[in-house]
Amino acid sequence: MLLSFDTATAFVSVALHDGERIRAERTSDQPMRHGEQLGALIEAVLIESAVKPAELSRIAVGVGPGPFTGLRVGLVTARTLGFALSIPVIGVCSLDILAVEAVATDAVAGGFVVATDARRKEVYLASYDGSGRRLAGPVVERPDVVATALPV
Repeated sequence: MLLSFDTATAFVSVALHDGERIRAERTSDQPMRHGEQLGALIEAVLIESAVKPAELSRIAVGVGPGPFTGLRVGLVTARTLGFALSIPVIGVCSLDILAVEAVATDAVAGGFVVATDARRKEVYLASYDGSGRRLAGPVVERPDVVATALPV
């Protein structure tokens, strides 16, 4: 059982995957409340799936890019759970996750870019080939500097 969560954006997302399918998933309903919501969302996903923490085999956590405070909440939670349960913790670039989803849903054909809001009039950005393999980035930059003709 893979427990995954991401705190790299204003909202927290949590999912549980059994190796074949997503068993449960939740997204926070209030922005910028990572510390208050992550534990409750993890608990809700485990309860919905009737999975006990001891049944988890690994944890995947988004490592950003994103705001430091949100990332810290996710990373500390992942490391603590991994330590307490003696299971591996795997860090995943949050932009890579969006790239995989874009390819899996046929939202893109050929090269593309994933960009998320970095606030302060900047974006986090990485470029990918048609299979979702990262070619460059992530970087943080003003949109006018990284503007591209590729699908975003």
